[in-house]
Amino acid sequence: MKLADQIKPVSYLKAHAAEILRNLRERQNPLIITQNGEARAVIQDIESYEQSQETMALLKILALGNRQIEDGKVEPASDVIKRLRQHRRNR
Repeated sequence: MKLADQIKPVSYLKAHAAEILRNLRERQNPLIITQNGEARAVIQDIESYEQSQETMALLKILALGNRQIEDGKVEPASDVIKRLRQHRRNR
């Protein structure tokens, strides 16, 4: 579906809320709401929202990992495993 088909004025949202929610759930395409001809909000189904939040969290973790690699804050896995095994034995 074209993005242009997913742009509606706020008056459409007010008049067709139930239909919009049903379409969001079925099609999983976000809806852009305009006010006075300008984009003001994006509405999406909860499943798509949760998926995008999980994706963002993973991207943040990857970015943090890359930053730690660049800063030299990494250790070989074998050293970490050895340290964990020693810690476990010392308990």
